[in-house]
Amino acid sequence: MSTPSSKKASTLVWAGVVLVIIIHQDFWFWDTYEPLIFGFVPVALAYHACISVCAGIIWALANKYCWPDDVDDIPEITESGDH
Repeated sequence: MSTPSSKKASTLVWAGVVLVIIIHQDFWFWDTYEPLIFGFVPVALAYHACISVCAGIIWALANKYCWPDDVDDIPEITESGDH
């Protein structure tokens, strides 16, 4: 059963996923190789690196706030004499 706070967290995580999907579709950096970030990284590559970091953060938040607590429980196996 979900609590109101987990429902809110789930909504925020899904909003973050949708936002990353939308901002990933960059058409404004396709023909741009300048300015160079740190003097050697093209701006489009730096942009996608930032998107990847954001996606990793969103995944970590999804694991923390949206992952069910009991999904990783391993059922106890009892040995019986019946084969």
